[in-house]
Amino acid sequence: MFIEPNISGERRGWIEVICGSMFSGKTEELIRRLKRAKIANLKVEIFKPGIDVRYDETKVVSHDANAIHSTPVDNSQKILLLSQDVDVVGIDEAQFFDDEITHVCETLALKGVRVIVAGLDMDYLGKPFGQMPNLLAIADYISKLHAICVQCGNIANISYRKTAQEGQVLLGEKDIYEPRCRVCNHK
Repeated sequence: MFIEPNISGERRGWIEVICGSMFSGKTEELIRRLKRAKIANLKVEIFKPGIDVRYDETKVVSHDANAIHSTPVDNSQKILLLSQDVDVVGIDEAQFFDDEITHVCETLALKGVRVIVAGLDMDYLGKPFGQMPNLLAIADYISKLHAICVQCGNIANISYRKTAQEGQVLLGEKDIYEPRCRVCNHK
């Protein structure tokens, strides 16, 4: 499907990706950017995957309890349907979305929308997570954030899973995950 790009010289869209491990501040940074867009009187829509109900069913909430209202969706195509006449679209936990999320972000950017996406770039095994590698590839701006390793105090880039439960997707917080650096993760 070809989307005609906005070449009239009006508003130009772009894609920003905020990535990193759990507890690195991705959602906090997403909320900060979206609140600044609202202060600038831009029309903002925020989306999160419907499966993420850890803190709230409809709000995007950071670990520091900072929150912003969002719309939970069960597939990325709904983001296109619900993003009519907006200036900025925020998407949290992008690693949980389906294969179309990259196309959705590209389509929005071509329509002149600023797209801000946050998500885990790696899973608990240190492997690329979901569509994040594809989003990083098409991003105009990338911010990689780091947590602090709870074992040694160095920067952490891995979400270490403290349980033996397998499967790439396991929703949880500090009860299940902790940030670790590369060295401590391999111990």
